[in-house]
Amino acid sequence: MTAEPTRLVYFSWVRERIGVQEERRTLPATVKTAGDLVAWLAGQGDNYAYALEAPDSIRVAVDQEHVDHDESIAGAREIALFPPMTGG
Repeated sequence: MTAEPTRLVYFSWVRERIGVQEERRTLPATVKTAGDLVAWLAGQGDNYAYALEAPDSIRVAVDQEHVDHDESIAGAREIALFPPMTGG
């Protein structure tokens, strides 16, 4: 059985650097956590490497809930990546 593609959504300068707002990707079985996803995406091309060059600064939301990089992404329908938020 083939895994369903996961909807990946990018915001702010992450989106600008990658060059797309969203995409659907079938993630490899080795990508189990939010941090695994960020690391895997960074290897998907120069634009991804540039966008994710500081992985610890990338925020991740799984199905619209913020998660730490060590959180599982199993069963996620949507994963969003975005830069740190600034307050005002």
